[in-house]
Amino acid sequence: MSIYQHFRNEERSFVDQVLDWKQEVTVQYTYKLTDFLDPRQQDIIKAIIGKDEEISLSFWGGTSYTERKRALLSPTFFELSMSDFQVQAFELRYPRKFITLEHRDVLGSLMGLGLKREKFGDIIIQDEGIQIIAASEVTSFLELNLQKVGQAKVKIVPINNEDIVQTNEEWTEESTTISSLRLDTLLSGMYNISRTKSSLYIERGLVKVNWKTIEDASFQVQEGDYLSVRGFGRSKLISMAGSTKKGKIRILFGRKK
Repeated sequence: MSIYQHFRNEERSFVDQVLDWKQEVTVQYTYKLTDFLDPRQQDIIKAIIGKDEEISLSFWGGTSYTERKRALLSPTFFELSMSDFQVQAFELRYPRKFITLEHRDVLGSLMGLGLKREKFGDIIIQDEGIQIIAASEVTSFLELNLQKVGQAKVKIVPINNEDIVQTNEEWTEESTTISSLRLDTLLSGMYNISRTKSSLYIERGLVKVNWKTIEDASFQVQEGDYLSVRGFGRSKLISMAGSTKKGKIRILFGRKK
């Protein structure tokens, strides 16, 4: 049985990378620190490493509630500390009374500096305050180059982990029945909207599966996939729970409150 059958074709390169990390840690008795991973990538690592008795797997993204985290793979006899994850949090200071900044403004400015998305974790915006969690290796680069976000001049200031805003968003589990695993059909069932409307969202580039924009309404969703629709929040297809007498698929899914 091939390990690849459990994952999408487009995830094969990441699966190969995880297998290389596993081999490196096992053979060389060293540890491997990854860049920031989205929840789907974290799920893939968990599935591959599993309950390996020789490797310890941990995640950290500044707090236990952050979505994007760095993974640390190490031999089980290694003693690790939080500093080994090399995560640095920052606060953006700017004239809040006169300018409103959104998540996409911050993300766009960071990407505009030439940084890879994997080098920073969550961007937290709450009560008009903005915090950025980044890999320690890009700290100096950010402090030197991030001077403007949107139309606002900003100052980026390092903060301690205990000063990171706790954003504990809870998931609720729900179930419904759908006729197929087409993306438009699934969104219609999960968000209680018409297929026509869900197709429009897809065509307009407002839908992502596993953090990638999908513009094909017939795209087949699989167990474990994360979905998001702009304006509707995020959801996850947890499992297929059998079928009804009329041949519909019963699904269990999670949604963020």
